Amino acid sequence: MLMESGLAPPLAGLIAGTAMGYVARRYHFCTMSALERRWYAGDDNGLRAWGLAIMVAIVLSQALALAGLFEPRQSFYLSPSFGWTGAILGGIAFGFGMALVGTCGFGALVRLGGGSLRGLVVVVILGLSALAAQRGVVAIGRVAIVDSQAYDLTTLGSPDQSLGSLVSAIAGRDLSFPVAVLVVALLGSWIFKSSAFRHDYGRIIAGVGIGAVVAFGWAATSWIAARSFVPVQIESASFVMPPGDLILQLIAVTGTLPDYGVGLVLGVVVGAAASAVQRHDVRWEACDDARELSRHLAGATLMGIGGVFSLGCTIGQGISAASLLTISAPIVLISIAIGARLGLAYILEGSVRYAFSRIERGPAE
Repeated sequence: MLMESGLAPPLAGLIAGTAMGYVARRYHFCTMSALERRWYAGDDNGLRAWGLAIMVAIVLSQALALAGLFEPRQSFYLSPSFGWTGAILGGIAFGFGMALVGTCGFGALVRLGGGSLRGLVVVVILGLSALAAQRGVVAIGRVAIVDSQAYDLTTLGSPDQSLGSLVSAIAGRDLSFPVAVLVVALLGSWIFKSSAFRHDYGRIIAGVGIGAVVAFGWAATSWIAARSFVPVQIESASFVMPPGDLILQLIAVTGTLPDYGVGLVLGVVVGAAASAVQRHDVRWEACDDARELSRHLAGATLMGIGGVFSLGCTIGQGISAASLLTISAPIVLISIAIGARLGLAYILEGSVRYAFSRIERGPAE
């Protein structure tokens, strides 16, 4: 019945989102916070938890692919057309917006689950600006800046933009598996090099949980697509277009059924709310003044547009795309980090000129 009605994708997304929201709220999984603590306190544990999520997602996603339960090339992240301008410019815009808001789209949903009306403002504006960049007037600029400048990787002999495929094309033989093993080994050695992180069980649980949910997304949508009577997009966690799709579902009859991403967005709020209620951590919050509100509006707009240009956010590119070893993921992540540093310099130090000056850090763990 679920397959026939088309409700299976949003239901799977709701389950996955609930798990993500609960874990993120319970164990404070936040990309912006991780970057701030690295730059201003010398604490790498948040970034290591993020790295662990990527590592777990890679291991499980590649295992699914080897078992024939998931075909990575069905994901739009592995398109042979690489929008390098969007990855860089969109990533920087997203990171700057993230700094203005204090969190990313996923973090805003987690905050909303705990009673933050600022999170609601961010999610709504992010969703609307993403729609404008994907289907509205801003899309004209996107086509000119990103789509028309995309590089066709088939000219290098690679069928997609995964690192394994590119290395295999250059080497003349299939090296996808050794490349994946090498990436996982390098990530693991850096993540668990820190004694402080090895004893930070909460962050370890967060990293493993978020990474496992990303792999679940690939498996769930693949399984549903193979059995559904309606087209199902193969996707995992992302928080740029899904908020916009949810808005459309709420206010208009689009003729399309809710997808996995819509269920995921709702699930994150539900999971975060469950954690907040369990820990007596529900606090109704709003912007303190017009200046803070304007900063959130501007930041959410930059995240929505930047996320569409870069084809993902800190979760979409940072973990979901990274789990497929795309070359876009590290480029977008570095660009987001640059944008976030520029944004923090603007907010905390008065000018972006100080973005890459020496940062006073606390002692490293």
